[in-house]
Amino acid sequence: MTTTRTHRLRRPLLAGTTAVAAMAVTVGFMAATPDQAKAATGPKLSLIAATGSVTLTSWKEEPGVYLDLGTYLTAEGTPLEFKVTRKSYKDPVTITQTVYEGGKAKAKTLPLGTVKDFSGLPGFAEITVTDKTGKKVVSRSESFCPNNASGRVRPDAPSTSKYPESCPTNPFTLGSVWGVEKGWAANTYGGSYTQPVKLAAGTYTAKIGVAKKYRDLLGIADRPATVKLTVQERSWEEGPGVAPARSATAGEHAGHGAAHQAPTGHTGHGAGHAPTPAQAGAPATSGAGPSYNVGHGPLKAAPPAVPWAVKRQQAARADMQAADTAGQTDGSRQAPALTPRSQRPSGTPTVPNVPKPDLRSLPAYGITISDGGQNVPGKDYLAFSANVWNAGPAQLVVDGFRSPGKAKMDAYQYFYDAAGKQVGYTPTGTMEWDPRPGHVHWHFTDFASYRLLKADKKEAVRSGKEAFCLANTDAVDYTVKNANWHPFNTDLSTACGQENSISVREVLDVGSGDTYTQDLPGQSFDITDVPNGTYYIQVLANPAKRLKETNLDNNSALRKVVLGGAPGRRTVTVPAHDLVNAN
Repeated sequence: MTTTRTHRLRRPLLAGTTAVAAMAVTVGFMAATPDQAKAATGPKLSLIAATGSVTLTSWKEEPGVYLDLGTYLTAEGTPLEFKVTRKSYKDPVTITQTVYEGGKAKAKTLPLGTVKDFSGLPGFAEITVTDKTGKKVVSRSESFCPNNASGRVRPDAPSTSKYPESCPTNPFTLGSVWGVEKGWAANTYGGSYTQPVKLAAGTYTAKIGVAKKYRDLLGIADRPATVKLTVQERSWEEGPGVAPARSATAGEHAGHGAAHQAPTGHTGHGAGHAPTPAQAGAPATSGAGPSYNVGHGPLKAAPPAVPWAVKRQQAARADMQAADTAGQTDGSRQAPALTPRSQRPSGTPTVPNVPKPDLRSLPAYGITISDGGQNVPGKDYLAFSANVWNAGPAQLVVDGFRSPGKAKMDAYQYFYDAAGKQVGYTPTGTMEWDPRPGHVHWHFTDFASYRLLKADKKEAVRSGKEAFCLANTDAVDYTVKNANWHPFNTDLSTACGQENSISVREVLDVGSGDTYTQDLPGQSFDITDVPNGTYYIQVLANPAKRLKETNLDNNSALRKVVLGGAPGRRTVTVPAHDLVNAN
């Protein structure tokens, strides 16, 4: 099956996001035998409601109400932990649960088909809403991401959760870790990953339960939560401050959603556009609106924070440091010395025999025809998103140093031993300041390049975009060795420096990748004079091979596209990439 895009993109790709509807699947679960149940145990799980009543706002300019009902799944005894993986894009997504036998962790494989992707457990929460007369007005099921915004439910619970803070939505994700820490609770609301519902102003009763297949599989009691629901109608035009913005509380726990929201002055390619309905219409504490990572494309928002959640301190994360161990995937590996050095490295450059990063490219996605935002008649551009990620086992750490009066910085790659001690460095190109609106930061040159190849794999068009500020925008595979589940520099404001910076440090953590949207002229492919036919979008990491890696043979990824149409009305058809059918 192919996906065909024929419309003209009249504004940058940052202009909006697409909500992901929850998908329900039917799978057969086999009951465990008494011996199996005794041999390995999981956590005690409960569905709870934080409050007996909630008030939600129905914005007149919005399509409906987001059902942020304040229900949470709690874990006691042991954490609830899943590892979700696929061997390749030709293989289905599989899921295992971490259970415990004699205090030792063991993997319990869940039935094939339990999950279809990496966004969460489909059809987990079952919601019905009735009006004052008892008439059922809403009946739906929603996915549940265990990495949803979470917090402690008792004071003696672990002070921090080791699990990531969102579930990936990148169509080419390879591995994810989901979890609810013991003594913690995770919000069951899906945020912008769900669809709003139409509800008139008034009072209702909402009943939220866990689907039977998950109750049987995970041992959750059949005890639905009941919440009194009040819906109020408002309009964006009621005055300043009415159209809601994400609350600080939600942002603190939103991971690859709200935590990536660009600060003032870094609004990216979406600058100047009025708020979209998804931005302005979501409840203030819901996290339902999209957020933006400057120049790197739209990011779906994460669900809200638990009201009683303890604020996670960045300083506490910086103190966490663990030595490399075989198979380490507990997310404890942290970027060494995240602040850049103020002086150039001294001594002789060396490339020691220590673990190094492994840069890999994902196939292009988000592919569409654009006019480049220029509205030039007859001009056609092929726009796309591209991601280069680090499969580890070591982080990519690059520092830039500026000589007084120089326009560019000299860049150096650093190397660390298992204890996190710097043991070497090597020159690796330059960094350049990009003053253009939507950028205004330092770019590391020659990190990746993009080419449109003909059917015979010969180059047809090359993108002019090859310099980047590195940011950990996507959790591509958190099951690889030394994956960092809590990367620090998740947006450009944390790592890209100022115009007057003397030095800059850019880090690409193990397990994470950086998505950059190629939507502007000079970045996207100008296909105005390119004949119709079959082509390949090539994403190539480390094209000049200046960065030292464990493997240089896996840096290229190809995505097949078929161009058609007439000048000014070009079309692109994007065939499925093995089992991944996403444009």
